Amino acid sequence: MAEHHGGPAELGAPMDYPEHEKTYNFFINAAKFGTLFCVTILIAMAAAFFTSAGFFSALLLMIILNVLGYFILR
Repeated sequence: MAEHHGGPAELGAPMDYPEHEKTYNFFINAAKFGTLFCVTILIAMAAAFFTSAGFFSALLLMIILNVLGYFILR
């Protein structure tokens, strides 16, 4: 059985707040830049498939949008 050492379990161990903040910031940045990448892929696919731009123009558009988005979101 689990032993009870007196007091709530959440007060038993000291928290590593800098590590929590690093993990939170990593998650937020991964979500931001992952969303940016998905949106730019969709825009590039729309440019490639629904216009006469072609593959290389759409690839260039995707790269440009990713670079612009990176500087806007950082």
